[in-house]
Amino acid sequence: MSRWAAVVLGAAIMLVPFVWTVITSITPNGSLAGGPTLVVKDPTLAAYRELLDALPMWRIALNSLWIAAASTLFQLVTGSMAAYGFARLAFRGKGLVFGLYLATLMVPMQVLVVPLFIEMKTLNLQDTYLSLLAPSIASAFGVFLLRQAVESLPRDLDEAATIDGAGHLRIFTTIVLPLIRPALATVAVFAFMGSWNSFLWPLVVIRSPELMTLPLGLSTLQGQFTTDWDVVMAGSVFSILPIAVVYLVAQRHIIAGIAHTGIK
Repeated sequence: MSRWAAVVLGAAIMLVPFVWTVITSITPNGSLAGGPTLVVKDPTLAAYRELLDALPMWRIALNSLWIAAASTLFQLVTGSMAAYGFARLAFRGKGLVFGLYLATLMVPMQVLVVPLFIEMKTLNLQDTYLSLLAPSIASAFGVFLLRQAVESLPRDLDEAATIDGAGHLRIFTTIVLPLIRPALATVAVFAFMGSWNSFLWPLVVIRSPELMTLPLGLSTLQGQFTTDWDVVMAGSVFSILPIAVVYLVAQRHIIAGIAHTGIK
């Protein structure tokens, strides 16, 4: 009973910020100064209407959606292929290369912004959709997680397929990929969330309003001296819902993927 009480208490604590966001968004002239409240007098959707009037939200949301979807697809393709190579192929220096690849996880994005921007400018790709997508085509975390999943598969499956005449491509597509679906779903959710919530890189590389993503668009709602927090919170709700839906759909696979790849 005490465990259930602890779980319920923890869930309630984590839900408070989201509930507060929703309540503020439907409160007339909502403000953050008074602290969270569960009672709303005269709830209204005026903040959402004002949000849609202030920004081309559907265009911005579509930008974020397709960039996040494309980034996720690229990370699944590149990550799964690299994971298979590190887990199943033997080549000189494999451990060193994999270690160096993982070391990039310790390099924060803030350090990479300037060289990435110079690269995009040199290639004349700044202020384009491709510049938004390029840095997230591959993910070291995704390669690590998927490699752990591939390593957990019995090698007898590969040997049996090889005896039947299957090559690496067939083994990878017909045996490995179907068996690591939980890990793929986990990587997909993390990749989608990372791209959907990305703010620093779009802020640096994008100048055209029609190319803005959701985090960048929502940042324009905060004024220098005053801020309509009900409108800001309405935008936050707008950006949170897709992530919540993606997680709820894939939560079973996420739990299974983490449980079977050695991450505690």
